Amino acid sequence: MYRTKTCGELRLENAGQEVVLAGWVQRSRKMGGMTFIDLRDRYGITQLVFNEKVDVELCQKANKIGREYVIQIKGTVQERESKNAKMPTGDIEIIVQELNVLNASDVPPFTIEDNTDGGDDLRMKYRYLDLRRSCVRANLELRHRFCLAVRHFLDSKGFLEIETPVLVGSTPEGARDFIVPSRMNPGMFYALPQSPQTLKQLLMVAGMDRYFQIVKCFRDEDLRADRQPEFTQIDCEMSFVEQDDIIRLFEEMAKYLFKEIRGYDLGEAPFLRLPWSEAMRRFGSDKPDMRFGMEFVELMDVLKGTGSFGVFNEAAYIGGICAKGCAHYTRKQLDELTNFVKSSQIGAKGLVYARIQDDGSVKSSVDKFYTPEVLQQLKQTMQAEPGDLILIISGPDAMKARKQLCELRLEMGSRLGLRDKNKFALLWVVDFPMFEWSDEEQRLMAMHHPFTAPKPEDVPLLDTDPAQVKANAYDMVCNGVEVGGGSIRIHDAELQAKIFKVLGFTPERAQEQFGFLMNAFKYGAPPHGGLAYGLDRWVSLFAGLDSIRDCIAFPKNNSGRDVMLDAPSRVDQKQLDELYLSLVDPDKGK
Repeated sequence: MYRTKTCGELRLENAGQEVVLAGWVQRSRKMGGMTFIDLRDRYGITQLVFNEKVDVELCQKANKIGREYVIQIKGTVQERESKNAKMPTGDIEIIVQELNVLNASDVPPFTIEDNTDGGDDLRMKYRYLDLRRSCVRANLELRHRFCLAVRHFLDSKGFLEIETPVLVGSTPEGARDFIVPSRMNPGMFYALPQSPQTLKQLLMVAGMDRYFQIVKCFRDEDLRADRQPEFTQIDCEMSFVEQDDIIRLFEEMAKYLFKEIRGYDLGEAPFLRLPWSEAMRRFGSDKPDMRFGMEFVELMDVLKGTGSFGVFNEAAYIGGICAKGCAHYTRKQLDELTNFVKSSQIGAKGLVYARIQDDGSVKSSVDKFYTPEVLQQLKQTMQAEPGDLILIISGPDAMKARKQLCELRLEMGSRLGLRDKNKFALLWVVDFPMFEWSDEEQRLMAMHHPFTAPKPEDVPLLDTDPAQVKANAYDMVCNGVEVGGGSIRIHDAELQAKIFKVLGFTPERAQEQFGFLMNAFKYGAPPHGGLAYGLDRWVSLFAGLDSIRDCIAFPKNNSGRDVMLDAPSRVDQKQLDELYLSLVDPDKGK
């Protein structure tokens, strides 16, 4: 056999035992007549010892072995003289009697260490090597345990795990689809699912009552740190439920997962529920980070029209945050913050600050435009104290200005160490708008998806003022990240047809694209609703990562490419011919 033990399980009580180990060479060190090799596998690292005084030929063979060679050894466990408390196997070592090289290795393009010298692109190109690093491997082990815990919890609540198709019809509403041509149906296309939304609703019509699936989903959209073209959802749906039923169950699930996986107790109290309008007013975000305060204070009454500063006098919104104890910020630090909010990613025109001096007076970048009385009113409105720093953003578009102030709040939270990755603050954001206006489409679009039910009390507004309708929808937010979201679904064919009409669908188009669902509603559809968690986002939060890529075995880069597989790639003309496809030169336009 290749091994009798793994490289992570031997301890002092195994001293004297003869063992066979196999794995990769992590590093090799020659010290006088002794050679030491650290042997690594998925389970850990064990130190091997070769002694010239005992076997010169064996020691010479060991000295020729390089990093990442795959070897097998036979030897005896003994207690180490110089113990390593940082290693689980640090109390023992193996005195080697036999050595077999199972496979040699080229010099790796980067060091296989936790603190590697490989950049992101290089590591992604050689991802199979990157996965040998213990920190990356630990993320996949965490993901595995997370999935097991999810399945255990949902099974205990009566959910059935049911697979749904990967080749489905295209749904133009929402993000762009990945399209798959059909060889057997020339000129026709499948789409890869953005989510199993309509299929899980059909499972409720079918009487499955409680469904879940850990499922791959696909969206052809621009990427960022928490987004990939293919991602994994924990997709759930329930029948005969209202919003409170779903929120209570998935709060319980979140608390279970934190306790089971992280050993973190979220407490017994229900999570905060924050209406969308309040979240935007207080934090400028529908996924506010609640690990710290620094809430927005609206300053229109204080600063608009009370001085000669034209920027404020013409603004549709003026808002500020109070950074406690930051009045000492230097001009250089304030310039850094100003440049931050003026960057192309944020887009603010500028930043106004006000320091609260030790004597209670206010020193501001707009002193000359306002009387001391107005500046004192600013201090009182902001509830600022001596030593505090007030930061103010304004703009002609209230929503944009709030979002800019949100980015500044998060930046200050990071600078002040208030965004601790080992602290977790969860809440629900509820009462979203049902629709949002699209300048590109020049029509109302569904904020979530067109199958979300409106609040019952808002249904009459569909005929008179649909922009004011609130959705029976909810998002779970953790540390400023939307980790899951869902809604109560429409289960009535007439109401679903009315929503499609608001969205600009003709009856014919609605029937063509979603007739299967609307027809199913005619056969006794139960009230139902659900939620989908982003598995990648959950695991990255649990692992303390800034990006979801390191909790995915083979992720894409920021351009949506798999640099290891060199995908996407061109295909042979023969394949195109079989699919009745021809290509247009992208440089010559569409």
